[in-house]
Amino acid sequence: MKRTRWAPWRAGRGTAGRWVAGGVLVCLVGIGAFLGIAYRSGLPPVSPPKVETFPAETLARGAALAAIGDCIVCHTADGGVPYAGGRALATPFGTLYSTNITPDPETGIGTWSTDAFKRAMRDGVSRDGSHLYPALPYDHYRQVHDGDLDAIYAFLMTRAPVVAPARANDLIFPLGFRPLLAGWKLLFLHQEEFTPRPDRDAAWNRGAYLAEGLGHCSGCHSPRNLAGAEETGTKAYSGGLAEGWAAPALNGSSPAAVPWTADSLFTYLRTGVDGRHGAAAGPMGPVVHGLSRAPEADVRAIATYIASLSADRPGTAPKTPALPERTAEAARVNPAGASLFAGACAGCHEDGAPMMTQGRPGLSTVTALQLDRPDNAIRAILQGFHAPTGPAGPAMPPFAASLTDTQVADLAAYLRSRFSDRPAWTALETAAATVRQEESQP
Repeated sequence: MKRTRWAPWRAGRGTAGRWVAGGVLVCLVGIGAFLGIAYRSGLPPVSPPKVETFPAETLARGAALAAIGDCIVCHTADGGVPYAGGRALATPFGTLYSTNITPDPETGIGTWSTDAFKRAMRDGVSRDGSHLYPALPYDHYRQVHDGDLDAIYAFLMTRAPVVAPARANDLIFPLGFRPLLAGWKLLFLHQEEFTPRPDRDAAWNRGAYLAEGLGHCSGCHSPRNLAGAEETGTKAYSGGLAEGWAAPALNGSSPAAVPWTADSLFTYLRTGVDGRHGAAAGPMGPVVHGLSRAPEADVRAIATYIASLSADRPGTAPKTPALPERTAEAARVNPAGASLFAGACAGCHEDGAPMMTQGRPGLSTVTALQLDRPDNAIRAILQGFHAPTGPAGPAMPPFAASLTDTQVADLAAYLRSRFSDRPAWTALETAAATVRQEESQP
Protein backbone atom coordinates (compact mmCIF):
# COMPACT_ATOMS: atom_id res chain seq x y z
CA MET A 1 0.00 0.00 0.00
CA LYS A 2 1.32 3.36 -0.95
CA ARG A 3 1.86 5.62 2.04
CA THR A 4 0.87 9.27 1.94
CA ARG A 5 1.93 11.95 4.37
CA TRP A 6 -0.72 14.14 6.10
CA ALA A 7 -0.23 17.37 4.24
CA PRO A 8 -3.23 19.66 4.49
CA TRP A 9 -1.57 22.27 2.33
CA ARG A 10 -1.94 19.66 -0.49
CA ALA A 11 -5.67 19.16 0.14
CA GLY A 12 -6.59 19.84 -3.45
CA ARG A 13 -5.43 21.37 -6.66
CA GLY A 14 -8.47 23.56 -7.26
CA THR A 15 -9.52 26.85 -5.69
CA ALA A 16 -11.61 25.15 -3.01
CA GLY A 17 -8.72 22.96 -2.08
CA ARG A 18 -6.41 25.92 -1.73
CA TRP A 19 -8.96 27.68 0.53
CA VAL A 20 -9.21 24.59 2.75
CA ALA A 21 -5.45 24.24 2.89
CA GLY A 22 -5.04 27.93 3.71
CA GLY A 23 -7.64 27.73 6.45
CA VAL A 24 -5.98 24.70 8.02
CA LEU A 25 -2.61 26.42 7.88
CA VAL A 26 -3.99 29.57 9.52
CA CYS A 27 -5.54 27.43 12.28
CA LEU A 28 -2.25 25.62 12.85
CA VAL A 29 -0.33 28.89 13.01
CA GLY A 30 -2.96 30.35 15.34
CA ILE A 31 -2.86 27.36 17.67
CA GLY A 32 0.92 27.46 17.69
CA ALA A 33 0.96 31.18 18.43
CA PHE A 34 -1.64 30.77 21.17
CA LEU A 35 0.29 27.96 22.83
CA GLY A 36 3.47 30.01 22.61
CA ILE A 37 1.78 32.91 24.37
CA ALA A 38 -0.17 30.77 26.81
CA TYR A 39 2.95 29.16 28.21
CA ARG A 40 5.20 31.53 30.13
CA SER A 41 8.07 30.21 32.16
CA GLY A 42 8.61 31.18 35.77
CA LEU A 43 11.38 33.56 36.75
CA PRO A 44 13.85 32.64 39.51
CA PRO A 45 13.18 34.00 43.01
CA VAL A 46 15.48 36.57 44.57
CA SER A 47 16.22 37.46 48.15
CA PRO A 48 14.09 40.40 49.35
CA PRO A 49 16.18 43.54 48.77
CA LYS A 50 17.17 45.66 51.75
CA VAL A 51 15.76 49.14 52.18
CA GLU A 52 19.19 50.75 52.12
CA THR A 53 19.81 49.48 48.59
CA PHE A 54 17.35 52.06 47.22
CA PRO A 55 18.21 55.78 47.09
CA ALA A 56 15.86 58.06 49.01
CA GLU A 57 14.96 60.01 45.89
CA THR A 58 13.94 56.80 44.13
CA LEU A 59 11.65 55.87 47.00
CA ALA A 60 10.06 59.32 47.01
CA ARG A 61 9.52 59.14 43.28
CA GLY A 62 8.03 55.66 43.58
CA ALA A 63 5.63 56.82 46.31
CA ALA A 64 4.40 59.67 44.11
CA LEU A 65 3.94 57.41 41.09
CA ALA A 66 2.16 54.75 43.14
CA ALA A 67 -0.24 57.44 44.36
CA ILE A 68 -1.03 58.44 40.77
CA GLY A 69 -1.54 54.79 39.88
CA ASP A 70 -3.89 54.18 42.85
CA CYS A 71 -2.00 51.01 43.80
CA ILE A 72 -3.19 51.20 47.40
CA VAL A 73 -6.84 51.47 46.36
CA CYS A 74 -7.15 48.14 44.59
CA HIS A 75 -4.62 46.27 46.72
CA THR A 76 -6.15 47.06 50.11
CA ALA A 77 -9.27 45.34 51.44
CA ASP A 78 -11.85 47.37 53.33
CA GLY A 79 -10.37 47.75 56.79
CA GLY A 80 -7.28 45.81 55.70
CA VAL A 81 -3.56 46.46 55.78
CA PRO A 82 -2.33 48.71 52.97
CA TYR A 83 -1.07 46.82 49.89
CA ALA A 84 -1.86 43.41 51.43
CA GLY A 85 -4.60 42.69 48.88
CA GLY A 86 -7.92 40.98 49.44
CA ARG A 87 -10.18 43.66 47.98
CA ALA A 88 -13.14 42.29 46.03
CA LEU A 89 -13.22 43.56 42.45
CA ALA A 90 -16.60 42.92 40.85
CA THR A 91 -16.58 42.30 37.08
CA PRO A 92 -19.21 41.09 34.59
CA PHE A 93 -17.37 37.75 34.67
CA GLY A 94 -17.39 37.23 38.44
CA THR A 95 -15.42 38.53 41.41
CA LEU A 96 -11.66 38.88 41.49
CA TYR A 97 -9.67 39.48 44.67
CA SER A 98 -6.60 41.66 44.59
CA THR A 99 -3.28 40.16 45.64
CA ASN A 100 -0.70 40.98 48.28
CA ILE A 101 1.97 43.31 46.89
CA THR A 102 3.91 43.80 50.11
CA PRO A 103 7.43 42.24 50.16
CA ASP A 104 6.37 39.16 52.15
CA PRO A 105 8.40 36.33 50.56
CA GLU A 106 5.65 33.69 50.91
CA THR A 107 2.39 35.47 50.11
CA GLY A 108 3.56 38.74 48.55
CA ILE A 109 6.20 39.85 46.06
CA GLY A 110 9.25 39.64 48.33
CA THR A 111 11.03 37.17 46.03
CA TRP A 112 10.24 39.06 42.82
CA SER A 113 13.08 40.61 40.84
CA THR A 114 12.63 43.88 38.98
CA ASP A 115 12.31 41.84 35.77
CA ALA A 116 9.49 39.79 37.29
CA PHE A 117 7.75 42.96 38.46
CA LYS A 118 8.02 44.62 35.06
CA ARG A 119 6.75 41.51 33.29
CA ALA A 120 3.69 41.51 35.55
CA MET A 121 3.08 45.20 35.01
CA ARG A 122 3.47 45.13 31.25
CA ASP A 123 2.56 41.61 30.16
CA GLY A 124 0.25 40.51 32.94
CA VAL A 125 2.36 37.47 33.87
CA SER A 126 3.18 36.54 37.47
CA ARG A 127 6.64 35.49 38.63
CA ASP A 128 5.60 31.85 38.47
CA GLY A 129 4.51 32.24 34.83
CA SER A 130 0.75 32.28 35.38
CA HIS A 131 -1.33 34.84 33.54
CA LEU A 132 -2.85 37.72 35.50
CA TYR A 133 -6.36 39.03 34.92
CA PRO A 134 -6.66 42.44 33.23
CA ALA A 135 -8.26 43.91 36.35
CA LEU A 136 -4.58 44.81 36.72
CA PRO A 137 -4.53 47.38 33.91
CA TYR A 138 -1.37 46.14 32.28
CA ASP A 139 -2.70 47.39 28.94
CA HIS A 140 -2.00 50.85 30.38
CA TYR A 141 1.15 49.99 32.27
CA ARG A 142 2.82 48.89 29.04
CA GLN A 143 3.17 52.60 28.33
CA VAL A 144 5.17 53.31 31.51
CA HIS A 145 8.91 53.85 31.19
CA ASP A 146 11.47 51.56 32.81
CA GLY A 147 12.75 54.12 35.30
CA ASP A 148 9.28 54.75 36.70
CA LEU A 149 8.56 51.03 37.09
CA ASP A 150 11.91 50.69 38.88
CA ALA A 151 10.88 53.45 41.29
CA ILE A 152 7.48 51.85 42.02
CA TYR A 153 9.21 48.51 42.58
CA ALA A 154 11.58 50.14 45.06
CA PHE A 155 8.68 51.77 46.90
CA LEU A 156 6.68 48.55 47.18
CA MET A 157 9.68 46.47 48.24
CA THR A 158 10.29 48.82 51.16
CA ARG A 159 6.76 48.53 52.60
CA ALA A 160 6.27 46.43 55.73
CA PRO A 161 5.85 42.76 54.71
CA VAL A 162 2.44 41.32 55.54
CA VAL A 163 1.44 37.66 55.54
CA ALA A 164 -1.78 37.64 53.50
CA PRO A 165 -2.48 34.59 51.30
CA ALA A 166 -4.38 35.25 48.09
CA ARG A 167 -8.11 34.67 48.21
CA ALA A 168 -9.58 32.42 45.50
CA ASN A 169 -11.36 34.23 42.69
CA ASP A 170 -15.03 33.50 41.99
CA LEU A 171 -15.40 33.55 38.20
CA ILE A 172 -17.89 32.01 35.83
CA PHE A 173 -16.77 28.79 34.15
CA PRO A 174 -14.34 28.41 32.39
CA LEU A 175 -12.69 31.79 33.02
CA GLY A 176 -10.85 30.46 36.04
CA PHE A 177 -8.57 28.66 33.56
CA ARG A 178 -5.81 31.26 33.29
CA PRO A 179 -4.24 30.12 29.98
CA LEU A 180 -7.38 31.46 28.28
CA LEU A 181 -6.07 34.94 29.10
CA ALA A 182 -3.41 34.42 26.45
CA GLY A 183 -6.15 34.66 23.83
CA TRP A 184 -7.40 37.92 25.37
CA LYS A 185 -3.90 39.35 25.24
CA LEU A 186 -3.43 38.20 21.66
CA LEU A 187 -6.49 40.26 20.72
CA PHE A 188 -6.16 43.32 22.91
CA LEU A 189 -2.67 43.74 24.42
CA HIS A 190 -0.90 45.75 21.73
CA GLN A 191 0.00 49.00 23.51
CA GLU A 192 3.56 50.31 23.32
CA GLU A 193 5.68 52.52 25.55
CA PHE A 194 4.49 56.13 25.54
CA THR A 195 6.08 58.42 22.99
CA PRO A 196 5.72 62.21 23.40
CA ARG A 197 3.95 64.12 20.66
CA PRO A 198 6.17 66.82 19.15
CA ASP A 199 3.17 69.05 18.40
CA ARG A 200 2.27 69.31 22.11
CA ASP A 201 4.05 71.06 24.95
CA ALA A 202 5.80 69.42 27.87
CA ALA A 203 2.86 69.74 30.29
CA TRP A 204 0.43 68.08 27.87
CA ASN A 205 2.84 65.24 27.15
CA ARG A 206 3.51 64.69 30.84
CA GLY A 207 -0.21 64.64 31.51
CA ALA A 208 -0.88 62.22 28.65
CA TYR A 209 1.88 59.92 29.88
CA LEU A 210 0.50 59.84 33.42
CA ALA A 211 -3.19 59.65 32.49
CA GLU A 212 -2.81 56.99 29.81
CA GLY A 213 -0.21 55.00 31.74
CA LEU A 214 -0.20 54.79 35.52
CA GLY A 215 -3.39 56.81 35.97
CA HIS A 216 -5.30 54.55 33.53
CA CYS A 217 -8.05 57.18 33.41
CA SER A 218 -9.70 55.74 30.31
CA GLY A 219 -10.05 52.42 32.14
CA CYS A 220 -13.13 53.83 33.87
CA HIS A 221 -14.14 56.63 31.51
CA SER A 222 -14.36 54.50 28.35
CA PRO A 223 -16.90 51.81 27.42
CA ARG A 224 -15.81 48.18 27.21
CA ASN A 225 -16.61 45.45 24.72
CA LEU A 226 -18.09 42.03 25.50
CA ALA A 227 -14.61 40.69 26.28
CA GLY A 228 -14.00 43.40 28.86
CA ALA A 229 -11.45 45.29 26.76
CA GLU A 230 -11.57 49.06 26.44
CA GLU A 231 -13.12 50.62 23.38
CA THR A 232 -10.55 52.84 21.72
CA GLY A 233 -10.46 55.38 18.90
CA THR A 234 -13.48 57.67 18.81
CA LYS A 235 -15.10 55.77 21.70
CA ALA A 236 -12.24 56.44 24.10
CA TYR A 237 -13.29 58.60 27.04
CA SER A 238 -16.94 58.52 25.94
CA GLY A 239 -18.08 57.26 29.35
CA GLY A 240 -17.95 53.99 31.22
CA LEU A 241 -18.74 52.28 34.50
CA ALA A 242 -16.75 51.90 37.73
CA GLU A 243 -18.02 49.94 40.72
CA GLY A 244 -21.63 50.63 39.78
CA TRP A 245 -21.07 54.36 39.26
CA ALA A 246 -21.25 56.00 35.85
CA ALA A 247 -17.88 57.45 34.87
CA PRO A 248 -18.92 60.42 32.72
CA ALA A 249 -17.54 61.06 29.27
CA LEU A 250 -14.46 63.28 29.27
CA ASN A 251 -14.33 63.91 25.54
CA GLY A 252 -16.50 66.22 23.44
CA SER A 253 -19.63 64.39 24.58
CA SER A 254 -19.08 65.32 28.22
CA PRO A 255 -22.43 65.88 29.98
CA ALA A 256 -20.98 68.53 32.30
CA ALA A 257 -23.28 71.55 32.57
CA VAL A 258 -20.21 73.80 32.45
CA PRO A 259 -17.21 72.82 30.29
CA TRP A 260 -14.18 71.63 32.25
CA THR A 261 -11.00 73.70 32.08
CA ALA A 262 -7.50 72.72 33.12
CA ASP A 263 -7.85 74.92 36.21
CA SER A 264 -11.20 73.48 37.28
CA LEU A 265 -9.95 69.94 36.72
CA PHE A 266 -6.85 70.63 38.77
CA THR A 267 -8.97 71.96 41.65
CA TYR A 268 -11.28 68.94 41.46
CA LEU A 269 -8.49 66.36 41.25
CA ARG A 270 -6.49 68.01 44.00
CA THR A 271 -9.24 68.84 46.50
CA GLY A 272 -12.22 66.67 45.52
CA VAL A 273 -14.54 69.57 44.72
CA ASP A 274 -14.95 72.26 42.09
CA GLY A 275 -17.53 74.99 42.55
CA ARG A 276 -18.93 74.66 39.03
CA HIS A 277 -18.97 70.89 38.65
CA GLY A 278 -19.39 68.88 41.81
CA ALA A 279 -17.67 66.81 44.46
CA ALA A 280 -15.75 63.56 44.09
CA ALA A 281 -17.88 60.61 45.14
CA GLY A 282 -17.78 56.85 44.65
CA PRO A 283 -14.56 55.56 43.03
CA MET A 284 -13.32 59.11 42.40
CA GLY A 285 -12.89 59.69 46.13
CA PRO A 286 -9.85 57.40 46.45
CA VAL A 287 -8.46 58.79 43.19
CA VAL A 288 -8.56 62.31 44.61
CA HIS A 289 -7.10 61.06 47.89
CA GLY A 290 -4.07 59.77 45.98
CA LEU A 291 -3.71 62.82 43.76
CA SER A 292 -3.91 65.16 46.74
CA ARG A 293 -0.54 63.69 47.76
CA ALA A 294 1.02 63.58 44.29
CA PRO A 295 3.34 66.31 43.00
CA GLU A 296 1.33 69.41 42.10
CA ALA A 297 3.02 69.71 38.70
CA ASP A 298 1.94 66.18 37.80
CA VAL A 299 -1.68 66.81 38.79
CA ARG A 300 -1.70 70.02 36.75
CA ALA A 301 -0.28 68.11 33.80
CA ILE A 302 -3.02 65.48 34.05
CA ALA A 303 -5.62 68.24 34.21
CA THR A 304 -4.12 69.88 31.12
CA TYR A 305 -4.33 66.65 29.16
CA ILE A 306 -7.85 65.68 30.25
CA ALA A 307 -9.15 69.20 29.54
CA SER A 308 -7.79 68.96 26.01
CA LEU A 309 -9.98 65.90 25.32
CA SER A 310 -13.10 68.06 25.36
CA ALA A 311 -11.53 71.18 23.89
CA ASP A 312 -13.64 70.88 20.73
CA ARG A 313 -16.89 70.73 22.67
CA PRO A 314 -19.21 73.66 21.86
CA GLY A 315 -19.16 76.29 24.57
CA THR A 316 -21.93 76.17 27.14
CA ALA A 317 -23.09 79.13 29.16
CA PRO A 318 -22.65 78.55 32.89
CA LYS A 319 -25.92 77.47 34.49
CA THR A 320 -27.38 79.68 37.17
CA PRO A 321 -29.19 78.44 40.27
CA ALA A 322 -32.61 76.99 39.57
CA LEU A 323 -35.07 79.61 38.36
CA PRO A 324 -38.08 80.35 40.57
CA GLU A 325 -40.43 79.19 37.79
CA ARG A 326 -38.63 75.85 37.48
CA THR A 327 -38.61 75.43 41.27
CA ALA A 328 -42.33 76.06 41.43
CA GLU A 329 -43.07 73.69 38.56
CA ALA A 330 -40.91 70.92 40.05
CA ALA A 331 -42.75 71.28 43.37
CA ARG A 332 -46.14 71.22 41.64
CA VAL A 333 -45.31 68.05 39.71
CA ASN A 334 -43.58 66.31 42.62
CA PRO A 335 -44.74 67.73 45.96
CA ALA A 336 -43.38 64.70 47.84
CA GLY A 337 -39.91 65.28 46.41
CA ALA A 338 -40.07 68.99 47.20
CA SER A 339 -40.99 68.22 50.80
CA LEU A 340 -38.15 65.73 51.13
CA PHE A 341 -35.69 68.24 49.69
CA ALA A 342 -36.82 70.91 52.14
CA GLY A 343 -36.38 68.58 55.09
CA ALA A 344 -33.24 66.62 54.15
CA CYS A 345 -31.30 68.69 51.62
CA ALA A 346 -32.12 72.39 51.74
CA GLY A 347 -29.96 73.06 54.80
CA CYS A 348 -26.91 72.46 52.62
CA HIS A 349 -28.09 72.78 49.01
CA GLU A 350 -30.70 75.55 49.00
CA ASP A 351 -29.71 78.98 47.70
CA GLY A 352 -28.20 80.98 50.55
CA ALA A 353 -27.33 77.97 52.70
CA PRO A 354 -24.03 78.38 54.61
CA MET A 355 -22.35 75.65 52.56
CA MET A 356 -23.13 77.52 49.35
CA THR A 357 -20.99 80.46 50.50
CA GLN A 358 -17.91 78.22 50.85
CA GLY A 359 -17.31 77.51 47.17
CA ARG A 360 -19.39 74.35 47.11
CA PRO A 361 -21.12 73.56 43.80
CA GLY A 362 -24.76 74.39 43.25
CA LEU A 363 -26.89 71.42 42.21
CA SER A 364 -27.65 73.01 38.83
CA THR A 365 -24.07 72.31 37.74
CA VAL A 366 -23.55 68.91 39.39
CA THR A 367 -22.86 66.36 36.64
CA ALA A 368 -24.77 63.55 38.37
CA LEU A 369 -28.03 65.40 37.66
CA GLN A 370 -27.16 65.83 33.97
CA LEU A 371 -26.48 62.16 33.17
CA ASP A 372 -28.81 59.99 31.11
CA ARG A 373 -29.13 57.50 33.99
CA PRO A 374 -29.97 58.29 37.63
CA ASP A 375 -27.54 55.80 39.19
CA ASN A 376 -24.96 58.31 40.42
CA ALA A 377 -27.57 60.59 41.98
CA ILE A 378 -29.25 57.64 43.69
CA ARG A 379 -25.96 56.25 44.97
CA ALA A 380 -25.00 59.66 46.36
CA ILE A 381 -28.35 59.89 48.17
CA LEU A 382 -28.15 56.38 49.60
CA GLN A 383 -24.42 56.14 50.33
CA GLY A 384 -23.35 59.72 50.80
CA PHE A 385 -19.60 60.19 50.57
CA HIS A 386 -16.63 61.03 52.74
CA ALA A 387 -14.26 63.91 52.26
CA PRO A 388 -11.39 62.41 50.23
CA THR A 389 -8.82 64.98 51.34
CA GLY A 390 -9.57 65.29 55.05
CA PRO A 391 -12.16 66.91 57.34
CA ALA A 392 -12.18 70.19 55.41
CA GLY A 393 -13.17 68.50 52.18
CA PRO A 394 -16.68 67.95 50.79
CA ALA A 395 -18.82 65.27 52.43
CA MET A 396 -22.44 64.15 52.48
CA PRO A 397 -24.24 61.88 54.95
CA PRO A 398 -25.95 58.69 53.72
CA PHE A 399 -29.75 58.48 53.67
CA ALA A 400 -30.12 54.74 53.05
CA ALA A 401 -31.41 54.17 56.59
CA SER A 402 -33.84 57.10 56.62
CA LEU A 403 -35.39 57.08 53.13
CA THR A 404 -37.42 54.36 51.44
CA ASP A 405 -36.99 53.48 47.77
CA THR A 406 -40.16 55.45 46.99
CA GLN A 407 -38.81 58.50 48.80
CA VAL A 408 -35.45 58.23 47.05
CA ALA A 409 -37.29 58.06 43.73
CA ASP A 410 -39.41 61.12 44.58
CA LEU A 411 -36.36 63.09 45.69
CA ALA A 412 -34.32 62.14 42.59
CA ALA A 413 -37.22 63.08 40.31
CA TYR A 414 -37.53 66.47 42.01
CA LEU A 415 -33.80 67.16 41.79
CA ARG A 416 -33.73 66.26 38.11
CA SER A 417 -36.69 68.48 37.21
CA ARG A 418 -35.60 71.44 39.33
CA PHE A 419 -31.86 71.52 38.67
CA SER A 420 -31.63 70.15 35.11
CA ASP A 421 -33.29 70.83 31.78
CA ARG A 422 -32.71 67.22 30.69
CA PRO A 423 -35.57 64.72 30.16
CA ALA A 424 -37.11 63.19 33.26
CA TRP A 425 -35.67 59.91 34.54
CA THR A 426 -37.95 56.89 34.49
CA ALA A 427 -38.35 53.77 36.68
CA LEU A 428 -36.67 55.56 39.57
CA GLU A 429 -38.10 53.37 42.32
CA THR A 430 -36.78 50.25 40.58
CA ALA A 431 -33.39 51.92 40.14
CA ALA A 432 -33.30 52.85 43.84
CA ALA A 433 -34.16 49.29 44.87
CA THR A 434 -31.48 47.88 42.57
CA VAL A 435 -28.78 50.19 43.91
CA ARG A 436 -29.78 49.45 47.49
CA GLN A 437 -29.61 45.70 46.84
CA GLU A 438 -26.20 46.00 45.21
CA GLU A 439 -24.86 47.98 48.12
CA SER A 440 -26.14 45.42 50.63
CA GLN A 441 -24.17 42.59 49.03
CA PRO A 442 -20.79 41.78 50.61
